[in-house]
Parts: sequence; C-alpha cells; structure tokens
Amino acid sequence: MTLIRTALLTSALATALCGAAAAQPAATGMRDDTDMVRLRMPALPDPVAVTLKPATTALLIFDVVDPICKDQPRCMGFMVPAITALLERARKVGMVVGYSTRAPTMSSWLPQVAPAADDMKIVSVAQDRFFKTDLENALKAKGITTLILTGWKVSGSVTYTSVGASLRDFTNVIPVDASLAATDYETTIGLYNILNQLNSNLKNQPLKLKASTLSRTDLIKFE
Repeated sequence: MTLIRTALLTSALATALCGAAAAQPAATGMRDDTDMVRLRMPALPDPVAVTLKPATTALLIFDVVDPICKDQPRCMGFMVPAITALLERARKVGMVVGYSTRAPTMSSWLPQVAPAADDMKIVSVAQDRFFKTDLENALKAKGITTLILTGWKVSGSVTYTSVGASLRDFTNVIPVDASLAATDYETTIGLYNILNQLNSNLKNQPLKLKASTLSRTDLIKFE
C-alpha cells in the first residue's frame, strides 16, 4: 500500500522556525499565519499475509456501536463488512473474541458484530483498552499471546491499545480494512504511529514479536 500524504500544518511556531517571522517589520509585531510547512509522510508498507493459531489468538473489536460507528460512512460502508466477515471466520475456529467500549454504549453494538453471550466484554475508561481494566489478565488467563485489533478508530483506540498490548508482551495484527478513521490523512497517521510505537516495525515484518503488523482481513489465515 503506497499511501503518501502531504500534511499541511499551519503554525506560528513553524513560521518562526522557517525564518518568515524574522523577515517581518519588528515594529508591527504582525505574523502571516497563512504560511505553511509542507511535510511528506513516509510511504507505508503493504499489508502482509499472516497465519495465526486460533488457540493463542484473540480478536478484539472496539466501539462498533451506535452512534459512534453508525454516524461514520467509512465505518458503516467499509469497516463493518470487513469485521463481520473476519468475526464469522474467527467464531468458526473457536477463537476468543473480545469487545470493548465505554459503559454507556456497551449495550449498543451494531447487530452485524454483536457479541455472543460468552464473549469477553471490557468496559473501557481510556483509548488504551488495557488502562485500568482487567483485559490483560483475562487474555493471559486464556493463553492468548497474539491480538487482532479492529474497530473505530485506527488513530484512537487501536493505536493506543497497540501500545498497551506491546508493553504487556502481546504481538499485534491490525487488518487495515477493519480499522479505519474518517479521513485518509487520519488513517495514515494512525497506521504509521502503530508501526512506529515501542518495538517498531516500520518494514512491517510479519508477526514481529511484541510489535504490530499491518495485514488485511483476506490475508489473515487460521491454522
């Protein structure tokens, strides 16, 4: 996947660093805040194929609820169908499935991805779903070492939970079609941050231990 984005960052500080402020008359104290710095994002690596063991892998789904997801066209049009298909395959092989959202929306999961009675349900208090929850203990009690992180959104709960997971020695897989954001820019930033956090994996080595790998739902196999 060659997602190269040009970020336009408007900033008085950036203007000063570029020397533009110094060129202005000191007496006026005026700044041209329309000056911009053009930054080019590094190209993201393509998603890679991974083969996972159902007995030691858990599929986690974040915030696919009404109204968080229902109001987002990309969530409903692209992400939900991808998660739905992956969830069906995960259930067929007996994988652990977990859900996390805030307390007010725990009963508002979209019907396409609704939790089963025995699925793990974690009430979140922060973007990192490990923060002040029992998620780590619940996963490790079931022998889970690898996580598939999905849900809304890649630049929020998925990014921060990937950090929390790496800190706790989990290996992460992020299917790029099952975790999106409202814009291409935000999605790209989220994916780059995921690869660059802690035990970074900027070359997207498949299943690098205690790091995150970018994959896609059709590239994930269970055996």
